[in-house]
Amino acid sequence: MNTSTHIPSPHEAALAKLCSQELAGVLETNGEGQSFTFKDKSGDTHDITLPKAALELFIEVLTQLGNGNIVQIAPIHAELTTQQAANILNMSRPTFIKLLDEGIIPFSRSGNRRKVSYADVNEYKENLQQQRVESLDSLSELDQELDMGY
Repeated sequence: MNTSTHIPSPHEAALAKLCSQELAGVLETNGEGQSFTFKDKSGDTHDITLPKAALELFIEVLTQLGNGNIVQIAPIHAELTTQQAANILNMSRPTFIKLLDEGIIPFSRSGNRRKVSYADVNEYKENLQQQRVESLDSLSELDQELDMGY
């Protein structure tokens, strides 16, 4: 998993935004791959073909960097430490450990360390988001029923 806490500088963000727009503009929507020619620092050119899915992901990464966001990429089958998982969920490690102890998120042990799958953490995060949306919808309905003017 690639984890960087580097916030893009304004110059990096502007360059990423420009690159995202340029790549999106040349993305061929038909076909499985897209060919590019790159020049290395010695001036030699290299032709490569990127799979469409990789190029779309690359454009999304550049878009997020262009918006000044930190980007984190993790393979779906990745195992995370409890600290990495807590960071993804934006909570403290002790709070995350409580979720594990309560059986809310499954984990495995590697020696004396707990490991969790990225897929399980992401599923918990999506479920939590869905619960929040449903709660807000319920509150909105209640406001309407009580004619609170919202």
